[in-house]
Amino acid sequence: MLRRISKCLFLFIISALLIVKAGAQNSFLQSQKASFRVANVFMNNEDTLQKEFKEKGLKWPAKYMLIRSFKYDSQLEVWLKNDIKEKYKLFKTYKVCMQSGTMGPKRLQGDYQVPEGFYYINEFNPNSNYHLSLGINYPNTSDRILSDSLHPGNGIFIHGSCVSVGCIPVTDKDIEEIYVLASYAKANGEDYIPVHIFPVRFNQKKSLEYFLNITKDNPAVRKFGMQLKRAYDEFEQTKEVPPILIDTKGDYVID
Repeated sequence: MLRRISKCLFLFIISALLIVKAGAQNSFLQSQKASFRVANVFMNNEDTLQKEFKEKGLKWPAKYMLIRSFKYDSQLEVWLKNDIKEKYKLFKTYKVCMQSGTMGPKRLQGDYQVPEGFYYINEFNPNSNYHLSLGINYPNTSDRILSDSLHPGNGIFIHGSCVSVGCIPVTDKDIEEIYVLASYAKANGEDYIPVHIFPVRFNQKKSLEYFLNITKDNPAVRKFGMQLKRAYDEFEQTKEVPPILIDTKGDYVID
């Protein structure tokens, strides 16, 4: 009898947790769609995205999302999957339509540098001055160690409008698609959508040669870039995000 009661209680708790989770998911989407702008974005993009998912053998909507951006190559990739055990599939490559700064990480407020490193989306802004925007958690722990201690900068976004002073801009149409995909991933429980920002595509000969040439007199930037390359290479091989740690010196350690 006690065993049956315990089992029933366990099933009740699990059911309650699932209901709470579903409620939280619906609540997030509802809060986004409360914006007239975002409601129109969902209405205008969902049908096309669902068709593209079907063409690429993806299940709608994706539960897991990874964003990778490449400064020199002016590209942003969206990778998706539906189960934690699956490997990521490339959904689409978007053009980054404007760049500011140069190779190397962001280290100071007002330096116009696009950050480099490993981040996650920490803000959904449906009322952005740049159509729509997704904030990333710059400065992260590595940036706080290695950047200016008082003024490392902040407010880095992936956004529309094709203007940049250190952010990652795409067209309004592209940010709409990215925003919808990220909203569904967030609603399905991915609280930390990873964003990997690289100086170049390390497996492209022209891009790698550019990186090596421009950093030949800057060993610190080259060393930092090669740390990022290890994570890039690991993902290219496995299509899984490798464990990425940060040591006390601010260096990335790829486990």
